[in-house]
Amino acid sequence: MTEIKFSKEQKARLVRRIQLYFQEELDQELGQFPAEFLLDFFTEEIGPSFYNQGLYDAQAVFESKMEGIAEAIYEIEKTSDL
Repeated sequence: MTEIKFSKEQKARLVRRIQLYFQEELDQELGQFPAEFLLDFFTEEIGPSFYNQGLYDAQAVFESKMEGIAEAIYEIEKTSDL
């Protein structure tokens, strides 16, 4: 699996969300660096599980669509008198 990476803008937004969570839910201030370290930890330790679940969900959608295509092809199949 490739490493999960965020753009600078994405990382800044995620860090800000972590800081807001700590402030609103835990009534604690979390500095920039601790929030970045926490994001890096979650990305490395938990991120692959979310990534894999996304792959499984995409695969299920793909298989469902392929099943529909197979049924559609079967419906337009012509019969032969031979």
